[in-house]
Amino acid sequence: MRFLPVNLNAMLIELDDLDQTLTLLDGLQNRPLAGVLELIPAARTILVHFDPLQVAAAELAARIGRLDITARVERSGRLVEIPVRYEGDDLEEVARILGIGIPEVIERHTGSTYTVAFTGFAPGFAYLSGGHPSLNVPRRKTPRTRIPAGAVGLAGLFSGVYPQASPGGWQIIGVTDTPMWDLNRKEPALLQPGHRVRFVAEKSRPLIAAPAYATGPAESRSTRPADARQATLTVGKTGVQALFQDLGRPGQAGQGISASGAMDRGALKQANALVGNPADCTCIELAYGGFEFEASGDSVVAVTGADVPLTRVSRDADGTLRRWPESNHAPLALSSGDRLAFGQPRAGVRAYLAVRGGFDVEPVLGSRSTDTLSNVGPKPLAAGDVVGIRPVPRGAIVGHPAQPCPDLPRADTEVTLDVVMGPRTDWFTPEAVTLFSEQVWRVTSESNRVGIRLGAAQPLTRALAAELPSEGTAAGAIQVPPSGLPVLFLADHPLTGGYPVIACVAPYHLDRAGQIPVGTPVRFRPIQVFSETRAEPAAVA
Repeated sequence: MRFLPVNLNAMLIELDDLDQTLTLLDGLQNRPLAGVLELIPAARTILVHFDPLQVAAAELAARIGRLDITARVERSGRLVEIPVRYEGDDLEEVARILGIGIPEVIERHTGSTYTVAFTGFAPGFAYLSGGHPSLNVPRRKTPRTRIPAGAVGLAGLFSGVYPQASPGGWQIIGVTDTPMWDLNRKEPALLQPGHRVRFVAEKSRPLIAAPAYATGPAESRSTRPADARQATLTVGKTGVQALFQDLGRPGQAGQGISASGAMDRGALKQANALVGNPADCTCIELAYGGFEFEASGDSVVAVTGADVPLTRVSRDADGTLRRWPESNHAPLALSSGDRLAFGQPRAGVRAYLAVRGGFDVEPVLGSRSTDTLSNVGPKPLAAGDVVGIRPVPRGAIVGHPAQPCPDLPRADTEVTLDVVMGPRTDWFTPEAVTLFSEQVWRVTSESNRVGIRLGAAQPLTRALAAELPSEGTAAGAIQVPPSGLPVLFLADHPLTGGYPVIACVAPYHLDRAGQIPVGTPVRFRPIQVFSETRAEPAAVA
């Protein structure tokens, strides 16, 4: 095993092959180790998230290194049969690559029982191993911009089914009407690690609509008050983006989705504290200001995060409209009919609006966060939406005004982020590693909740040109695609990625990273050099 640093609370375990990976995963799942929070398996790696207050990284590596990975794991999980119409766009090409006829391709694909090795790429997307060894075909040289939901494909030694329409480079050999992802099921992902899968050929028939990709309850955009007595907020303007966010949905790696949640978790917690809510209560995350709402019924709100100017508009008893500025980072009592408008941020990007009692929004997979990459959670707010406010629990205490973060990022000021080097620092030349921390990078306009795209005069050069098998990624991972220009993964990052990660932003700087405006110069400061830990596996007595 190789133990590679990811962050102060995560490590990547690299193994020789998929069999070893599945054996180690089975051991870690059946005999959980103290301090381990989540496991994200991939083709040859397992990303381990752990609590550094419960176990040190070196101690955890030593414990894992003593586990036996020599025995092959026999999977006996639930068997799922998937009917397939073998009429994919690449079926003839796959037959040509393998030097066999189309009927033989179909017979080989349906003649094996597969195992869900790991999930990722999209909610409900499962990487299936154990097929006929000859079905080892490369990805397409030019990926398609859109592959329909239900497409059955091959890539390397894996088979898979696309749960939603998306870009992709797998060789498509068929299509199924069986939905891979459906939030109306108790477990939305049909296929999860350990499940067994068998493909069954069915006759071609007229093409029907692709299975719908369910994102949540039909009424998740807004909630109407249960009765006229419930206080509400009516959205007048949304600005660039207005989303419901809480602390996310960790522990859903088996479903193929990352935690998501607020980009600035500290600001969300502070907003809730100011209005007397629990720390994890749902807020509205507002990007770049421009938001406006009207209160119906009395309420107490607070705005934290980005330094945004606030303007209250109220009507006097004689009907005269009055406007005056309000303070953020303080509780604000609103009367029915009051409007609150958000200006453009003076510093930072994202503001958080909390209301005493919390917003009346239905959760999706245990969270009210909107994951913009996976398309899971409540829909983005739109003008005209009416959002109900939950009753205030007894004992709720409104907090004291607080000071905004003194070093909120500004577009005209250089921002420094601490990073841990790894897990794939050794895939880059020594010159590129030096350049990474010495060069000033600039945030481009293509940045969003998935990640910050960075530009600079000199791209990073790789020492290894090989293709990296997909492996788990953490929030804060700085991935380097072939362009050599890094992408800093944020809250809505993909669960797995196929480009090397040179470093990862330290957990205590993630909130700050989520507040960096477009155009800001950024510098990375390594706090830990790249250094792997080797451990010889040995059977445990």
